Amino acid sequence: MRKLAVLVSALALFMSSALPAGAASEGHGYLALGDSVAFGTNPLLDERNAANFVGYPEIVAQSLKIEHVNASCPGEATGGFISLTGLDNVCRPYRFTARFPLHVAYTGTQLAFAQSYVRDNPRTRLVTIDLDANDLFRLASGPGPDVWPPSTCYTPNIPQYFATCAVQNLNTIFDALRATGYNGLIVPLTYYALDYKNTSGTQLLNNAMIAAAAGRPGVLVASGFDAWQAPALAAGGDTCAAGLRIALPTGGCDIHPSPKGRDLLAQAIVDTIAASCQGSVTGCLDRHQP
Repeated sequence: MRKLAVLVSALALFMSSALPAGAASEGHGYLALGDSVAFGTNPLLDERNAANFVGYPEIVAQSLKIEHVNASCPGEATGGFISLTGLDNVCRPYRFTARFPLHVAYTGTQLAFAQSYVRDNPRTRLVTIDLDANDLFRLASGPGPDVWPPSTCYTPNIPQYFATCAVQNLNTIFDALRATGYNGLIVPLTYYALDYKNTSGTQLLNNAMIAAAAGRPGVLVASGFDAWQAPALAAGGDTCAAGLRIALPTGGCDIHPSPKGRDLLAQAIVDTIAASCQGSVTGCLDRHQP
């Protein structure tokens, strides 16, 4: 009997270690969604190994002492998040090239994965998302038959697109997550500006997310814009000079956050959750736990 107990214990340990981190429990607790900012994209690192990239979700998970899954995809736009024929920047070619793995593999859309995940992991307590910057990048590069099928909401007027199509897509995403029965916290993160002397483009993106999140119970908007503003303004509005973006060996900066910038985004999420519950982050997550 003693030997049998040892074998059972060893088998249980093996099964636990064979699963992704935290998957042996009823749920990881935290699902991160979004684009390259959440993914942790860094052009100086080898894209063949997703473990090289550390985005703000990893820092949030460490701060909250919660297990997480990061399903983000570099180049993801709001349409592609919902449909494999929707508006996309570079997420689809990134995903379907074996050389460039994501943090977690899935074959459908990011939304389909998210819905399946929260259904299968009923103890999920937090979902974060940053999205819609790639809508602007793709729109600015001009239309193409592969990204705007006739059924897709589209207008060449960029401000109008963000006031209508982007908000519509984000509403669809929020509604779809809630339709699964998930009633935990959803924390959208707004974007930082590259240059705080001219923030009109960033505000266009952020206003769409803020509009879609408005009035939704259990949805708290964390301001990535505010998180970077003070250090950027201290550097004359230049986020590169402030060390918030990845410095390039050839000079200047990439558009993606440096570790300093990433950590400020993570802190914005943690602070937003804490503020909603009078300082008790754990209490806030527990309050929304199914």
